[in-house]
Amino acid sequence: MIPDDHDQRFKALIRLFFADFLRLFFAEWTDRFDLSEVEWLETELLPDPPDGARHRLDLVAKLRTREPVTPDHSTDIPSAWLALVHIEVESPDRTTQIKPRLPSYYFHLSERYRTPVLPIVLYLNVGLDGIGVDTVVRSFWELEVLKLQYLYVGLPGLNAEPYMTGDNWLGVALSALMRIPEDRAEELGLAVLRRLSSAPVTDQQRYLLSECFEAYLPIEPGRLAELRGILAAETLGGTSPMQRNKTSYDIGKEVGWQEGRQEGRQEGLRLGQLLALETMLENQFGPLSAETLLALRALPNDALRQLVILVPKSKSLAELGLQTN
Repeated sequence: MIPDDHDQRFKALIRLFFADFLRLFFAEWTDRFDLSEVEWLETELLPDPPDGARHRLDLVAKLRTREPVTPDHSTDIPSAWLALVHIEVESPDRTTQIKPRLPSYYFHLSERYRTPVLPIVLYLNVGLDGIGVDTVVRSFWELEVLKLQYLYVGLPGLNAEPYMTGDNWLGVALSALMRIPEDRAEELGLAVLRRLSSAPVTDQQRYLLSECFEAYLPIEPGRLAELRGILAAETLGGTSPMQRNKTSYDIGKEVGWQEGRQEGRQEGLRLGQLLALETMLENQFGPLSAETLLALRALPNDALRQLVILVPKSKSLAELGLQTN
């Protein structure tokens, strides 16, 4: 079972790799969207304001299309060229929790924004047919009063190897949740770690991709640490492409491996997180003051992990609680 802390991880990944997500699983739809500009909408729903239960959707993207979404739309109306893509990330091992909620989500979004909605569910623990279309039906006796269809991805229903070796880096990271032959998990895992260490992506992207893959690769934590050590040994002291492209996160981990102790590994991981965060923050907000750096380094490990996910969608250091006077 996938742990409950998946939520922020996948929200950050899909926001950052939204176009890659659509290309990876729904290539036939991708060319019909204009992916050059995506607006992420507020995801809180208030079905019965002001005192009704509050619900928060996972991800809602607003973007332009290259053709009208519905045939009855006049092309002279600006909204004819707009659409919402609503993505829910589901960790339960059954579909019965999300399916009853999808119609109300759909109607609320379409009425609130007066815009067509494409629902997508990303299942982390349900395979189904891997990639497909599922249906929610509400009936009154034999009469089907409502029929809602939605696209889905069931990661456990997909074979991992084609995604591990593909050129879509989001697919490489998500392959850890797909079907991996038990006797090849370590071999394939090390191959993916090698690929990610030299992938042509930013430090921020590399961190999120690697963190996701390592979090869900189905091998024991101790063995995963050994695989990281093998990768570090391959790159330390050399001038290979992996060495030249190492991120500060990788360097921090190597500090721990070289110590050869559990304490050293933990310190190395923390150092890696700090260095990666400093790079991400400076890229987004400019040079950091000494006070901000001190505040950052005083944070506990859980807070550092959370910041890595929050930085991409934050507008200021103050919003992250790092603004100093």
